[in-house]
Amino acid sequence: MWKEFKEFAIKGNVIDLAVAVVVATAFGNIVSALVDNLIMPLVGVVIGGVNFSGLYYLIGDARIEYGLFIQAIVDFFIIALSLFVFVKVINKLKMKQEEIEEEEVVEPQVELLTEIRDLLKKQEQNN
Repeated sequence: MWKEFKEFAIKGNVIDLAVAVVVATAFGNIVSALVDNLIMPLVGVVIGGVNFSGLYYLIGDARIEYGLFIQAIVDFFIIALSLFVFVKVINKLKMKQEEIEEEEVVEPQVELLTEIRDLLKKQEQNN
């Protein structure tokens, strides 16, 4: 079992996943800072000076901080939009790469067919 785990961990998929998690965490922190320090204060100014982080309801002894929830929703939408754009760009680049590879495969086939045609014409002329 240890040997199998070691092979699994060394394959690279686990390393790639670990790097992705670290990058995603850092990206999440950047987006949170963007939302908390730039976007939400501007939204608050636009809607009349409301500070979303301070919005809450008191129900008995419970403090329901719905302003923080609103900020979390904005965080989510910004992260989702960023990931959508990133995946869209990656897919577009992959499609371009596939088109280039497809063109590279087609050109030698066309050349080969042209050579075969020319050889057949020469044979017909010689006969």
